[in-house]
Amino acid sequence: MDAVYEVHGLTKRYGRSAALNGVDFAVMPGRLVGLLGPNGSGKTTLLKISAGLLQPTAGSVLINQTPVGVYTKAITSYLPDRMALPTEFTAGDAVSLYNDFFADFDKAKALAMLSDLGINSRDKIDAMSKGTQEKMQLCLTMSRAAKLYLLDEPLGGVDPAARDYILSTILHNYSEDAALVLSTHLIGDIEKVLDEVILLQEGKVLRQAAVDELREETGESVDAYFREVYKC
Repeated sequence: MDAVYEVHGLTKRYGRSAALNGVDFAVMPGRLVGLLGPNGSGKTTLLKISAGLLQPTAGSVLINQTPVGVYTKAITSYLPDRMALPTEFTAGDAVSLYNDFFADFDKAKALAMLSDLGINSRDKIDAMSKGTQEKMQLCLTMSRAAKLYLLDEPLGGVDPAARDYILSTILHNYSEDAALVLSTHLIGDIEKVLDEVILLQEGKVLRQAAVDELREETGESVDAYFREVYKC
């Protein structure tokens, strides 16, 4: 079985500073992977390059064995870490935009998820709280039948009461031949659904490991291991 998401020697420099410095890893289909690291470790830069929003300085990203480009954008569903839609839109406008733009978008699924979260199609984005905006964007992202899902802090502004629904939405809305990679600081909330983790530090991969192997090796949770590795 081929990896659905491969990163080879990926480097991104801003002047003398390197946001990413020779990143290498591969993610197989059917895997839900946590992309972990402190602020400034390169998580968002990595996801933006993979989504085709930034150009790398060196190295490559392959999605379904294809370099990032028009084809990979059509099979990659990306959730940015901030609102990426016009704030004068309603939720219904956003659904219509995704329906027009992405061939793999399931409009009925999106509307059902929005309804479950109490978001009306007539609700305007600029009148929503930050958490509600994030819920809406996640519903749109997970309503695509993509090969790769890239989620940048999907739980950042979501209230604890909605997190279980959000996690269930993430877990049950990608297929066995797809992969899902999400960055988060809320490791304690998310680790129960993760298959593996990729730890970044100063733009490099510190470690990639299966969650069960990491727990067995260290005798502690992923959250506890993270706090120990990255403690100030």
